[in-house]
Amino acid sequence: MQIERVLMVDDDPAIRKIGEICLSRVGHWQVMMACSGSEALEIGPGFRPDVILLDVMMPGMDGPATLKRLQANAEVGDTPVIFMTAKVQSHEIDAYSKLGAAGVISKPFDPMTLPSEIRQILTT
Repeated sequence: MQIERVLMVDDDPAIRKIGEICLSRVGHWQVMMACSGSEALEIGPGFRPDVILLDVMMPGMDGPATLKRLQANAEVGDTPVIFMTAKVQSHEIDAYSKLGAAGVISKPFDPMTLPSEIRQILTT
């Protein structure tokens, strides 16, 4: 799968900044950031990302609720979504898969390997 554009959704400004730097400089991708699920729903369809990185625990609309809303949107409904979370016990990962997530990346993530982790998830 060819990746050119990545939408990263996280309520933590430090994680967004680190993500933006590593995805654009290491991954060489065009990156758009959203600080909430509702912002992701606003900018996602116009940005047309190739993959969405989605925080699980966010105030307001959490990751699973955001995923359901994204899946219902005709413009981004088929876009692979990778959850990013510290909750990575096997039963939690199974639950994310059942929701339709393409995969899970554990937090804290390694900025230098994040792009390769994304590629690996999308090619398996």
